[in-house]
Amino acid sequence: MENVKELIRGVELDRRAAALLTGAACGVGALVVFIGKVNSHQAAMEKIQRARNRRTEGLQRAEQAVLRYKESYPTTDSTLILTLSLSELTKQLKHGSLTPEDVLYSYMEKTLETNKKLNCCTGILLESLDQLKTVSSNIEGLLYGVPVSIKENFAYKNHDSSCGVVIHLDQPAEKDSVLVEVLKSQGAIPFVKTNIPQGLLSYDCSNPIYGQTVNPHNHQKTSGGSSGGEGALIGGGGSLLGIGSDIGGSIRIPASFCGICGFKPTPGRLSLRGMSSIYRGQKSVLSSPGPMARDVDSLALCMQALLCEHMFYLDPTVPPMPFNQQIYHSSKPLRIGYLVDDGYTQPTPSMARGIREVKALLEQAGHTLVPYSPPKINYVMHELLVRGVLGDGGTNLLQKLKGGPVDSCLKGQVFPYSLPVWLKKTISFLLKPLFPRVSSLFSALCGVGSVPELWQQHADVEDYIHETVAYWRSCNIDVLLSPVIGPAFNFTYCGKITTVLNYTMIYNLLTFPAGVVPVSTVTAKDDEEVKHYKGNYQDHWDKLIKRAVSGGKGLPVAVQCVALPWQDELCLRFMKEVEQLVKQSRK
Repeated sequence: MENVKELIRGVELDRRAAALLTGAACGVGALVVFIGKVNSHQAAMEKIQRARNRRTEGLQRAEQAVLRYKESYPTTDSTLILTLSLSELTKQLKHGSLTPEDVLYSYMEKTLETNKKLNCCTGILLESLDQLKTVSSNIEGLLYGVPVSIKENFAYKNHDSSCGVVIHLDQPAEKDSVLVEVLKSQGAIPFVKTNIPQGLLSYDCSNPIYGQTVNPHNHQKTSGGSSGGEGALIGGGGSLLGIGSDIGGSIRIPASFCGICGFKPTPGRLSLRGMSSIYRGQKSVLSSPGPMARDVDSLALCMQALLCEHMFYLDPTVPPMPFNQQIYHSSKPLRIGYLVDDGYTQPTPSMARGIREVKALLEQAGHTLVPYSPPKINYVMHELLVRGVLGDGGTNLLQKLKGGPVDSCLKGQVFPYSLPVWLKKTISFLLKPLFPRVSSLFSALCGVGSVPELWQQHADVEDYIHETVAYWRSCNIDVLLSPVIGPAFNFTYCGKITTVLNYTMIYNLLTFPAGVVPVSTVTAKDDEEVKHYKGNYQDHWDKLIKRAVSGGKGLPVAVQCVALPWQDELCLRFMKEVEQLVKQSRK
């Protein structure tokens, strides 16, 4: 009996020891995880600080270079240079009445001044000062001596293309992107990189590395995104030509918010090589690089310069289609479809007014206007756009965000991505009776579950493109006049309202070229009517839109011009028509 008792006591002691050991192991494990997180956070903050230091040092060195130049050439009329259009500037540079040095230092000075107000630059490309010594070898180039700003995600040798995520810092590019190389071959001088939102899948412009970019017309508003640094810099006068990229409106939205022109070409018309993306490999909704500028002629000149033999040689996957000047300069009357409200997102008062006013001007000019409504917009928005871009349920973006802070403008947007699929499906089911739009979105955020489902999704996109082209043909239209999101949003709302992307993202899905032209400004009446905005669904998102655009008096109002795939020149020609008619009406 005593032996049994001893055995029992021994077992109990072993259990206690095991429990103590297990507890200790768990404690050590938790401590290791905690220390790992602390170390990871510390490493991320050190990388962020290094990036900020590089930016500060570059800005300071640029300021010193500008001061030295001004002391050596005190008679340079920078004010005059900054007022010239791109076409006027290129003429004076070609004729020798202006030098590339005069122009670059004038814009460098203005950029430094603009960045202090708007926080739109991620770094000055000091190599541009060295390029001045050799730029004369490209004097025949279409952009000879023209300073050009580039979005942060375009590769420039020895500089980061972080896309606003810490994991991509301290990885300088080994060579220039194809478009940067082509710009240089055409005599252009890339001189500054511009800010982006964290991860690029946002139409705001803030990240934990470089901070928030603000709107040049109202510092309490966002500049838009993801090419928001470009929009702010050009809108603020610090650049007259920039290169952005667009996967859901990322060129067109900041152009609308900042009062400039922006063009998203047909996907594949310009090279993507050397342009960084968080979602490389996603094929349902395609990204396009494109120009941003003060006027449409500048966009056209940039496209003409980029669509050259040198680009076709560097990237033979791009179709060798030079810019068609004849189509761009055509004056033939057009049959124009027009869209005021697609039934998904009710346009704000200024958006709707912009379309009505431009429609009237086009009719007065002899064009024929035809009502247009995109097919199956609800289905498209959730099943093709959201489920297409986030086919992985947002997993890839979440992985890229690991190891660093998540920006405040992105937190609300990415939170649902982190939920397990079963929970997303449950939320979708429970919300369907009362909030059908929210329900559909949560369902779409589940992504695609398998390779056959992904193939089916791609097939559905193809079918929708053909269906839309057939509908377009049945309307017998050449181009389309459509709203674009506006006016500029108050801070933090972009991450809360993804529903407004229907007006821009649909043309990425369709692979249609599309561009934005400023046509007006928000009036006191527009701002007053916002108070009565209800929206097509009258749900949470519609209420947020009302708050997002409040206090917009004086901000730019724009419209969007669209054409069929590969008819980029026709789209630009239509944009030019709108721009000229608006200018004439103001006179």
